[in-house]
Amino acid sequence: MTSPPRPLPRFPADFLWGVSTSAHQIEGAVGEDGRGMSSWDAFAAEPGRIKDGSDASVATDHYHRYARDVALIKDLGVGAYRFSVSWSRVLPEGAGAVNGAGLDFYDRLVDELCAAGVRPVPTLFHWDTPLALEKAGGWLERDTAHRFAEYADVVAARLGDRVDRWITLNEPAEVTLLGYGLGQHAPGRRLLFGALPAAHHQLLGHGLAVQALRARGADGIGIANSHGPVRPVSDGEEDRGAADFYDLLLNRLFADPLLLGRYPDGIAEMLPGPVADDLALIASRPLDWYGINYYQPTLVGAPGPDAPTDFAGIAIPPEMPFSVREIEGHPRTAFGWPVVPDALTELLTSFRERYGDRLPPVVVTENGCSYDGLDDQERIAFLDGHLRALHRALEAGVDVRGYFVWSLMDNFEWAEGYTQRFGLVHIDYETLARTPKASFHWLREALREQRPPGSPGRP
Repeated sequence: MTSPPRPLPRFPADFLWGVSTSAHQIEGAVGEDGRGMSSWDAFAAEPGRIKDGSDASVATDHYHRYARDVALIKDLGVGAYRFSVSWSRVLPEGAGAVNGAGLDFYDRLVDELCAAGVRPVPTLFHWDTPLALEKAGGWLERDTAHRFAEYADVVAARLGDRVDRWITLNEPAEVTLLGYGLGQHAPGRRLLFGALPAAHHQLLGHGLAVQALRARGADGIGIANSHGPVRPVSDGEEDRGAADFYDLLLNRLFADPLLLGRYPDGIAEMLPGPVADDLALIASRPLDWYGINYYQPTLVGAPGPDAPTDFAGIAIPPEMPFSVREIEGHPRTAFGWPVVPDALTELLTSFRERYGDRLPPVVVTENGCSYDGLDDQERIAFLDGHLRALHRALEAGVDVRGYFVWSLMDNFEWAEGYTQRFGLVHIDYETLARTPKASFHWLREALREQRPPGSPGRP
């Protein structure tokens, strides 16, 4: 293993270090112990939807192997594990009868984490809508937001005595834009701007879930939104206008309602019906912290006959008022994403400037990269660069409280199937053997260096 050229800068002693996963990507056991079908089960069963024709029926078999996975987390030395709860494992129809066996699994997982000295950080929704609700319209329907709050109450009632940090939603932007807008993810709808009700109903579901969690005595509540700097391809008026609109979709559509209690101009007019009362609910119980998932910046220009028609394998319809361009001059991950650590500093400082004292403490809830191989020096360089960029944001005055690597282990990477490897731990998909990569060992040593001299505890 090759160490970085110099030690990482010192982070605060109480800084929270963690790793992230999601239920659908790792659990497997899709037909066991009463679990219901999800939107992603149905989506993967449609020919041509998943790049390698695979599905998540086994994934990494975390459902049966969670104890050894928790042992890996403990060995890594992080203080927290961000996982997600499968809604359809707990409520097979999305509402109604609770599946006790499904809740029992998460009970065992949380107990295992607590025994290992690792803080459990559950995400209540990470894209896998129960299929029964999806067939009824999914997040296009207001009713789904209310069913989500009921589900949140069920989970909090069982796990709330051991969980002090909650995440309601993961990346509602991707569910809206890729799932309902462009059809690249489940449920595979191609509604373009007709997908915007899914954005509003997810935010409403968040607000209602926060209400339910608070009623159960929960605090430490946040959300995990995907964000990134948006840059115009030129200073021309059309390119700057296209970049501004893309910024509305990626960043402000989901941050403004939560932090300012309103939708940004240019989006509010496209939402159906009155939303004022909903916005009051969404922002009425302020977040305890704000989660940001960061992977890359985006270079945007005006649409036109010479503009690219796809980006990272995602087709951009000609009706869209923007085009996404390749960012040159930077290394690329195996996924083809540019590696731009400085953009993380830019993102965090811009959020502080935009939202001021309305921005609660920030946690980077996902940051990671796809590379092949066990000797993944590129991932080490990626993490080293991004942690330095994160520290620069701290030095600039951004109140950042934690950082979670995506991901603990290789997994089912949604529409890419098993073709991309984001894990610190390698998974052999034939044997399901777990092998820590060079990046795992590097991060473990880096975290040991972060502990104060003589401190027996992890960060």
